[in-house]
Amino acid sequence: MSSFRACVLGASGFLGSHLVHHLLEAGCHVHAFSRVPRRNPLVTDELMSSCTVFTGDFFNAQDVERALEGCDVCFHLVSTTIPKTSNDDPSRDVRENLSGALDLLECVRRTGVRKVVYTSSGGAIYGKHLMPRISESHPTDPLCSYGIVKLAVEKYLALYHELYGIDYAALRISNPFGPLQRAGAEQGVIGVFLGRILRNEPLHVWGDGSVVRDYIYVEDVARALVLAARMKTEHHVFNIGSGAGLSLNEIIGMMRSVTGRDVVVKYDQNRAFDVPYSVLDVSRALDELDWKASIAFDEGLRRTWEWLCHGSCETA
Repeated sequence: MSSFRACVLGASGFLGSHLVHHLLEAGCHVHAFSRVPRRNPLVTDELMSSCTVFTGDFFNAQDVERALEGCDVCFHLVSTTIPKTSNDDPSRDVRENLSGALDLLECVRRTGVRKVVYTSSGGAIYGKHLMPRISESHPTDPLCSYGIVKLAVEKYLALYHELYGIDYAALRISNPFGPLQRAGAEQGVIGVFLGRILRNEPLHVWGDGSVVRDYIYVEDVARALVLAARMKTEHHVFNIGSGAGLSLNEIIGMMRSVTGRDVVVKYDQNRAFDVPYSVLDVSRALDELDWKASIAFDEGLRRTWEWLCHGSCETA
């Protein structure tokens, strides 16, 4: 599929906004589905001529089927929980995110969509790690409901592929960051930290700051999603990350350099679900999707800071 008709569920979110932009730039027609209509600041009026906006409830099958009708590919980006909150109410997590995904697969089957591309998790799924770089064949032992549900959705995607021939790709994404990430959210440490620095507020770090994670710029993630939709591959599950790790303390040091501001840090006790080290092996994505991260962390950090400052000036 060089160009195709795509439905993006969660189109007005951080990742969804970038994905819609990339799809339109690639010549695809997009059905942009979200709960609340919101102008995509990345998309020009000219590109919007190839985008149909759908507003509805993800948990309403009629709303979803209306958006899926006539599409070749469905991108499932919707999630109502994050790792931090999922263990507070696992029943809700299962009810909304697992049952919601199953209902979506039934909608996909009824409307004849040929492929589902799902945003899974490159951190929460694997749990405690046995290898320095985590490949897709690494044991999966999630420490939170969020990771368990993500893994279960992957299994149901495989089941629907076996039963009904619906193609799929599950992208286990590390820690995306970049412009449009909500600075006041509970998830997304880069956006949260830069937002606090912009407001001259202290940073709160769980643990001693030695936790290492794999961070990936959002435009690279959007590019991986589009490639996964186009490619017919041997495998269906792909790690999407930089393949390199940074500790929180290293990131804070780089933030001091990029922002030119003094940063106050307050350290709190560790969280039970935080693993000490998580870096992805992304060689499968390179081999089968011809994808690798192209934007270095420091460059992505600079772009994100400039975007935040620009937005702050516009609203001042």
